[in-house]
Amino acid sequence: MNTQLTQQDLNRYTIRFWKWIIGIIAFGAILIFSIGLGLFGTLPDLRALENPKSNQASEVISDDNVVLGTYYVQNRTNVRYDEISPNVINALIATEDIRFYNHSGIDFKRTFTIIFYNLIGKRQGASTITQQLALNLFSEEGRSRSFLKRLIQKSQELIVAVKLERQYTKEEILTMYLNTVDFGSYNTYGIKSAARTYFSTTPDKLKPHQAAILIGMLKGPSYYNPHRNPERALLRRNTVLENMNKASYISDEEAGRLKQLPLGLAFNPTDHADGSAAYFRAVLKKDVQATLAENSIFKSDNTPYDLDRDGLKIYTTLNSRMQHYAEEAQTEYMKTLQVSFKNSWKGRDPFDFKEAKGLIDQGMRRSDRYRALKDEGKTEEDILENFRTPAKMTIFSWRGEIDTMMKPIDSIKYYKLLLRNAVMSMEPQSGYVRAWVGGIDFNHFKYDQVKVGTRQVGSTAKPFTYAVAIGNGGFSPCYMVDNLPVSINAGDGTTYTPRSYKSLPGPLTLKKALAHSQNNSTMFLMSQVGATAVSTLAKNMGITSPVPAFPSIALGSFEASVYDMVGAYSVFVNHGIWTEPIYLLRIEDKNGNVIYERKPRIKVVMDEQTAYVMTDMLKAVIREGTGVRLGWKYKLNNPIGGKTGTTNNNSDGWFMGITPQLVTGVWTGAEDRAIHFSSTEFGEGANTALPIFGLYMQKVYADQTLKYTKGDFPVPKGGVTTTLDCGVYSKQQSGETTELDKKLGF
Repeated sequence: MNTQLTQQDLNRYTIRFWKWIIGIIAFGAILIFSIGLGLFGTLPDLRALENPKSNQASEVISDDNVVLGTYYVQNRTNVRYDEISPNVINALIATEDIRFYNHSGIDFKRTFTIIFYNLIGKRQGASTITQQLALNLFSEEGRSRSFLKRLIQKSQELIVAVKLERQYTKEEILTMYLNTVDFGSYNTYGIKSAARTYFSTTPDKLKPHQAAILIGMLKGPSYYNPHRNPERALLRRNTVLENMNKASYISDEEAGRLKQLPLGLAFNPTDHADGSAAYFRAVLKKDVQATLAENSIFKSDNTPYDLDRDGLKIYTTLNSRMQHYAEEAQTEYMKTLQVSFKNSWKGRDPFDFKEAKGLIDQGMRRSDRYRALKDEGKTEEDILENFRTPAKMTIFSWRGEIDTMMKPIDSIKYYKLLLRNAVMSMEPQSGYVRAWVGGIDFNHFKYDQVKVGTRQVGSTAKPFTYAVAIGNGGFSPCYMVDNLPVSINAGDGTTYTPRSYKSLPGPLTLKKALAHSQNNSTMFLMSQVGATAVSTLAKNMGITSPVPAFPSIALGSFEASVYDMVGAYSVFVNHGIWTEPIYLLRIEDKNGNVIYERKPRIKVVMDEQTAYVMTDMLKAVIREGTGVRLGWKYKLNNPIGGKTGTTNNNSDGWFMGITPQLVTGVWTGAEDRAIHFSSTEFGEGANTALPIFGLYMQKVYADQTLKYTKGDFPVPKGGVTTTLDCGVYSKQQSGETTELDKKLGF
């Protein structure tokens, strides 16, 4: 039965309908007004809009303006509008907000259209790019699943979107949006990070089909991830290309051609260890954090800077090419040296010694696996059984990472036998550190051996004793000493008589004794100058670790870092002036404001004449002594000084190399001193450390852009007052002079 509505019914329903409409509008107005007053949470003010909170990676920048790496929670680095390809902008507008240039943050026309589509079951999003930016910037939790919370959140977005439109240009809004969006897995945030991760390029070089892939991901970063879900990503890319075609950004012909292309990924995921100088960046991060705290440097809101979130630019002294050369030199030689180490123990067990027997058990108990099993309540027997059961693991090797099945106990033994290495190179006049290699692989071995770690320095300490003898004791480099054994106090109530490897018959000049690293001659000098003077000089030259005033320090019984030793040797080159090794130049905030600058400290620690004499004596080490292979093997025949060092049982190998413009230190050894080469022939510093210096300097000199010359060390301003030619010195001492000598002033 059909009942016909009367005019009165129609009027009643119409009034009711409009009451609902007016009520909804009034409710919305009241809600937005209440949100604007902050009743449902604080809205960002204009100051917050000027400094939106987006987790932005801090960049570590080399002296030659190369980004060495980043610190981040979200791997995000911002770019400017002019650094973004128009293809990205076009794809974004065509897909996300076609009326972007025609609205003021809220597209009312699209909003009502979307409401209609949703009512008929065709769900679509109504947020403009500006509203999405508001959500990205100011919503900590993302889109809420609760209807009421999402309603409040949506209203907040509308208000913030309007504020954003009033505060920024359209180009600035697009730039901020593309700098804040999430591009899925692999910690990829922002268009710069996405371009690098998926296409190994920069945002300004993205082609239309590449831009379409990245913009297509915004609908579902994981669902449309081109690396994990290539088929979905391809379909989504083609949809974006169709949108670009409809918006007249690309032609029908171009759209058709681009749809036929494969994804064409150049996948390059990153993590914190990626980039150059990983060990350096790890040390630098702690240094920057401490520096900012010590100097009370805070953000405008008086909160501390966060290196992982605040987008700082950290300018350093490292040179990206020299860093690369140092890393290359290490890799090239350590591959060979590891084989040599293995062969030196052929047929014998490196652990079959008193000092090495407990290393495997110690390594097991210090491992993450042991702690995890202990936390699970496993007994010692259960844990030992676990360590003896083969398991899948990825191990480091010089041929690359190896996926293998190995007993965890065997992996500990394997890693204990791996040699480690560290290299640092700096300019002695400025103190600028140019290369820093703290270990052999940061992913597997995090411990930095340049500045954090210290090891016995061996014979590289001998120049400290010689410098005291030359400077304070009045000894000549040509003074003759009997190269006879000297018994010394070990500092623990006992005495011992050190022996030299390949001892030379005496008497010897001091220059020859140092060149050939003779222990007897060095201990004679120590007996003449005293341990206190040597310890004091070493500390004044920048050694920060303990240098006890015992005679044994003449032979390097104390420990020091590569960082300190390089700084100390720079004194010889820099006319007796110690310049603090410096690697941090300045820090800028994300807006380019300088918030910190560092200047090196300097200190005069010896007179210029003594420094030059020591430089000449160190040159003799290379010309005729333990460093002679630099010439015949590595063809480095220009003026170079240096000193090799080898510690007891060949546990540590050192080489300190000096040129007029660079001082470089190299250390090689196993993780534990109990693991070492079987003989000095294999384990001396001339074999374990010097070759890396040689390879590094070959590469440095071959790079003409670096402008390091092969000239000689500059003489003191007043000339050299010490006789360096021992033939002439001998004649002077005996009173014999020739007519030529007299003419030359001898």
